[in-house]
Amino acid sequence: MSSRETRGPRTGFVTRRTAETDIELRLVLDGAGEADVQTGIGFFDHMLTAFARHGLFDLTVRVDGDLHVDGHHTVEDTGLCLGQALHAALGDKAGIQRFGSAHVPMDDALVLAALDLSGRPYLAYDLTPAGRIGQFDAVLAEEFFRAFATTGGVTLHVRQLAGKNEHHIIEAAFKAVARALKDAAAFDPRVKGVPSTKGMLA
Repeated sequence: MSSRETRGPRTGFVTRRTAETDIELRLVLDGAGEADVQTGIGFFDHMLTAFARHGLFDLTVRVDGDLHVDGHHTVEDTGLCLGQALHAALGDKAGIQRFGSAHVPMDDALVLAALDLSGRPYLAYDLTPAGRIGQFDAVLAEEFFRAFATTGGVTLHVRQLAGKNEHHIIEAAFKAVARALKDAAAFDPRVKGVPSTKGMLA
């Protein structure tokens, strides 16, 4: 039996407590798409649930944030924690595919996500929504993905190819990133060690 078979699901658990947010987050990369998310922002819960379902990740999130101010700290800090959990779950990254991309259509919207689990954080973000969806400010999607890329060590490109409906565009983005991440984090039996000519991903 290989070491991949014996080490169990790749899991990351993060707690973050500040004057602005109190967060507990658990991510299982090799999951079944089950989500239990409570951030206090309904649309954000919906996006994280879609992220888990389409990436086949198991995700538990509990956030007590300063929503009396606005949603910024809750959304950004959750992104920071998700990136940290991803980094922990990936471990040494041996045997992974490393790169992933996905196009996701949602009615009028079409979004491309492409990413590299390189260890080098970078976000290129090109989505137009700037309104408000329920209690979620659409501009916070960029803050979420930037925080996730920063602590996860992910080079991430998210590009809107079509769309006018803000809900559809942002939801397509979360689903596209999830599907790209699922492919990038997947094992390829042909990959020996870390998929880099440098011998490391950092």
